[in-house]
Amino acid sequence: MVGAGRIGTPLIRRLVAAGHDVLATDVRAERRPAVEQAGARWSDDVPAGAEVVLTVLPGAPELRELVLGSGRLLERLTGGALWIDLTSASPELGQECARAAAEHGIAYLDAPIGGGVRAMERGEVTLYVGGPGVHVDAAAPLLASFAKAVRRTGASGTGYLTKLLINLLWFGQAALTTEALLLAQRHGVAPEAMRDILLGSAGDSAFVQHHLPALLRGDYLADFGLDRCVEELDAVERNAGKANLPHPVMSAVTDLHRAALDHFGPVDGELLAAAWLELQAGARLSEDR
Repeated sequence: MVGAGRIGTPLIRRLVAAGHDVLATDVRAERRPAVEQAGARWSDDVPAGAEVVLTVLPGAPELRELVLGSGRLLERLTGGALWIDLTSASPELGQECARAAAEHGIAYLDAPIGGGVRAMERGEVTLYVGGPGVHVDAAAPLLASFAKAVRRTGASGTGYLTKLLINLLWFGQAALTTEALLLAQRHGVAPEAMRDILLGSAGDSAFVQHHLPALLRGDYLADFGLDRCVEELDAVERNAGKANLPHPVMSAVTDLHRAALDHFGPVDGELLAAAWLELQAGARLSEDR
């Protein structure tokens, strides 16, 4: 396994708990104690001849460098090996990885993770898997050892695209809900009261049900970097442009997050676009209880 960060480390624990013998590596040698505490063996690099490799990296740039750049991951694998990437990347990069894997005789799946760190700790993540069905079938027992659900999406790259689209909708719901609650608050309707009204209404969403309470506590969800949010939104907006499809709402969501990144910098917080809206409004949703 390559990558022992926020989500990679609990993934190691789940794999070990399922009875797998895990050999893990990370570019940060200081991650070795965490890897060993999670029950895996440490390696300074991907061992030559590995039959199954999982990669879970911070984002597309790191994935590209590992596979298509100087990391030369595929050159260390033997023909017939299975490579499953769990990173959130772009569909274009997925297609590049699929071509490179095929040239080396490697079976490849893009299987980004939905649910986040806490869901991984509980074994409740969803995987969005792109790639040939025969490879998905071969990987199914391994994937089931740490994921609650495996959603087959189609050809290589569609797993990445599906994850990007789900995240786009979540970011958009978070932003528009923040705007709505700030307006309600300005007119005397408390944010908690407005959430209660939204539940079960036409304005309800997974964000309102599961994540809005964090925002109302002043928690901006620091499991993921704002720069990574923008990276994902840029990728899906770019894809829509290449497909020659209208995407004005998508662009508005992306521009809002870019503005938040310009203000706050590349810090952790998936809901910092909401914080940027609060800052412009001169009010915080977490202040009025």
